[in-house]
Amino acid sequence: MMWQQIYDPFGNMFISTLLAAIPVVVMLVCLGFLHIKAHIAAGLGLIAAILVAVFAYGMPADMAGRAALYGGFTGLLPIGWIVLNIIFLQQLAEQNGSFKILQDSLSGITADRRLQLLLIAFCFGAFFEGAAGFGTPVAVTAGILIGLGFSPLAASGLSLIANTAPVAFGALGTPVITLAKVHGYDLMEVTAMIGRQLPLFSLMVPFWLIWAFAGRKAMMEIWPAILVTGLSFAIPQYLVSNFIGPELVDIIAAIVSMVSLVLFLRVWQPKKIWTSPSLKGHDVSAHEAKPPAPIVIHDRAALIRAWTPWVILSVFVFVWGLPPVKAWLNSIFAPSFPMAGLHNLIEKVPPVVPTPHKESAVYVLNLLSATGTGILISAIISALIMKYNPIEIAKTFFRTLWLVRYSLLTIVLMLALGTLTRYSGTDTTLGLAFANSGVFYPFFGTLMGWIGVAMTGSDTASNVLFGGMQRVAAEQLGLSPNLMGAANSSGGVMGKMIDAQSIVVASTATKWFNHEGDILRYVFIHSVVLACLVGLFVSLQAYVWPFTLMVVH
Repeated sequence: MMWQQIYDPFGNMFISTLLAAIPVVVMLVCLGFLHIKAHIAAGLGLIAAILVAVFAYGMPADMAGRAALYGGFTGLLPIGWIVLNIIFLQQLAEQNGSFKILQDSLSGITADRRLQLLLIAFCFGAFFEGAAGFGTPVAVTAGILIGLGFSPLAASGLSLIANTAPVAFGALGTPVITLAKVHGYDLMEVTAMIGRQLPLFSLMVPFWLIWAFAGRKAMMEIWPAILVTGLSFAIPQYLVSNFIGPELVDIIAAIVSMVSLVLFLRVWQPKKIWTSPSLKGHDVSAHEAKPPAPIVIHDRAALIRAWTPWVILSVFVFVWGLPPVKAWLNSIFAPSFPMAGLHNLIEKVPPVVPTPHKESAVYVLNLLSATGTGILISAIISALIMKYNPIEIAKTFFRTLWLVRYSLLTIVLMLALGTLTRYSGTDTTLGLAFANSGVFYPFFGTLMGWIGVAMTGSDTASNVLFGGMQRVAAEQLGLSPNLMGAANSSGGVMGKMIDAQSIVVASTATKWFNHEGDILRYVFIHSVVLACLVGLFVSLQAYVWPFTLMVVH
């Protein structure tokens, strides 16, 4: 039986918006203020979402259950699969001591914690965002930072803050390619527009990152290195997005930034070496931080052995992200399962879409082409190179599965919640509330992208969710559709640090279990302020000369 979404079930947009917000508020309050464990908070949020969808929005209960189940499957593959296998590789490297050698080699580049953050959280993280996305960069960088001795909150929170500017072009440009494909934007035009918004923040985020870690004075002590890092990322980001395309923006920018910083550190070092591993000010995890270990010089053979697993990982993640490789692997095995009782039985209706549009619900079991599978293969190859036997590899894998069991459950429940809000239309109600802001729409439309990522955990999903609405609203207000389509993605990147699945990935990578609420409270204000700054910049591009000259029409 067909069911049409209703976006204002009570004929009062204020009441409908409050009801639509209940599931997200329940989860965030439980997680951030009541200190309830993440999987329980996610479960309570899901229950609230089902009650709102069924009793307030009139969604058939059977349909609501199937939407939640569909989202849960998505949580396991691809996202949970990435988390499991990246932690598996980390465990293998820790057990045989190669992870310690890798940490020593990074400390050998610089013993300054601030510069280590720039190199690992920002540059290295951006490379993994560009190659894979979907939680991979936070899992890798947070794991390395905790190994270097950073406090769990610093490793988790700062990895999340760093993983912002690259997100719009993550996973070989998937968010912007999806935006153009689903909602009819010109791919090169909207890519170029994003490339005229984010470089400013790519320059700003490294400064923000060090300020958040060590304070303003300590940030100013290394401003030349931060400037080199930011500029060498922002300039390639602009050039590649405006003149080549979206696929390699992050990868090229990250490599240029990483090489530039390492070369710069050969000729410049700060007068004072910052050795504190904890956040300046109040850090609830400071007692778990490790003092800097004395720098150990390893021979070339040991360094090659230590870096080999991570080089293999980088190669596999990059290759697995290439569209021709994905297409070939999917041609071998990628069965599709239309969700009975849900697929094409829900209609989106105007004003969200120009004409009624059926929502598909097809789960693709793309196990071979999933990024997590590439990570798993790289981990197994690395394990064999590290002289593990097959039995030891299997034991480590199942130990890892047990270690992250609650994290996987949390991701499943959170994706179930996000998917249900999409199919019930409650997230669209929140979007429409922003769309009614008139002349302030460039600001609030940007925040629509932010809330989309915060709810779904994905800039791609946010673009699917709100990209069409941004286009319709922009045309009604006489704004450039490219401006607001890009703003949805650019604003969305700042929501990545507070989306629940990213926080769970960070807590899992640092083994700081059941502290998701602490991480959320720390990053929340950073996310809100940065999202508002993006909104203000988009507003300048919409109305104020000479910023209006940047708009692609």
